[in-house]
Amino acid sequence: MLWTLAAINFIHIVDFMILMPLGPQLMRLFSIGPSEFSLLVSSYTFSAGASSFFGAFVLDRFDRKKILLWVYVGFTIGTLGCALSPNYPILLAARVISGIFGGLTSALILAIIGDVIPDERRGRAMGLVMSAFSFASVMGVPLGLFLASLSDWHTPFYILSALALLSLGMIFRFIPSITDHLGKEIKRPHPFEVITRVTSNGNQMRAITLSIMMMFGQFMIIPFLSPYNVANVGFTEMQLTYIYIAGGAFTIFTSPWVGKLSDKHGKLKIFTIFMVLNLLPIAIITHLGVTPIVYVLMVTTLFFVTSNGRYVPAAAIITGTAMPENRGSFLSFNSAVQQLAAGFASLIAGLIIGQNELGQLTNFNWVGYLAIFFSILCIPLARRVKVVS
Repeated sequence: MLWTLAAINFIHIVDFMILMPLGPQLMRLFSIGPSEFSLLVSSYTFSAGASSFFGAFVLDRFDRKKILLWVYVGFTIGTLGCALSPNYPILLAARVISGIFGGLTSALILAIIGDVIPDERRGRAMGLVMSAFSFASVMGVPLGLFLASLSDWHTPFYILSALALLSLGMIFRFIPSITDHLGKEIKRPHPFEVITRVTSNGNQMRAITLSIMMMFGQFMIIPFLSPYNVANVGFTEMQLTYIYIAGGAFTIFTSPWVGKLSDKHGKLKIFTIFMVLNLLPIAIITHLGVTPIVYVLMVTTLFFVTSNGRYVPAAAIITGTAMPENRGSFLSFNSAVQQLAAGFASLIAGLIIGQNELGQLTNFNWVGYLAIFFSILCIPLARRVKVVS
């Protein structure tokens, strides 16, 4: 079951991530600037946030398996729409459709883990499923970029559409029917009650705020990592694959390791360590000029490892703030806020970043200062979040 969830997560993550390293190519082909590109990225997260918000009202009313199948059918259709897009406006619309269904996928994966895996082993389970991010980085994104360089940017989305169809079969075969949360003798709340229940729970609101701060600390940087390295640091579009191969190769091993450390030494302690370590590569990445590739890869790999290292224990902490019968609605609500925060972070960064007459990106250092500020805020906030289940 966990390997199936990891496969679903892999396809979902590649679908979201592949657009960012394709940034230099899309900006050139569509003749768009940083602000238009940031809208292309944030359109996915905004629509994912909106669908997750409304999904919070209904997720706990159904068998997890059945609703996951329906959501993934929609995601597959949206991804195929991206593959068939001939221009910027249609691609923007297709990304909105992908985001609508992709946003619900993340919440459902976390809810299934929370329902099936007990807290004492949840960190390890999270580490396995979140290793899909690493595999997406080391295999999915570089391969997608390579194929895009050989043909065009449509190719990765065609391949993702085919893989999504295969994953539908895996869901049907390996994900069990999960209905224990339906047997709880509780009154299913009205949508406004869902909102009130979360917003009136101080512990869950702190968990949601933690998600927001983490998104601002990362998604002001991540969408412009590839365009900045091409325009300012001296990478070619093909050499961008090295960043994802190196970062992903390391996190394939560190993600499960971080999950085990979280279960052994405490999720809060491991989260704090990796959050502090994450500040260093953010500071360096946003100040780079023309730099040797080897040095850049060392810094970007540290960025990948520490970013993933802080997310694994944080996901386990946030998941544990809700009881099983309300976990799906809470995680969907959290996913909505998280996606919206990522979208706003990308948009804000796109408004701050400019271009000079040489085509280089400007003001990325100021984006780095803001990302560090929001990341630091996460540390005392995480200490106030309590796991209840």
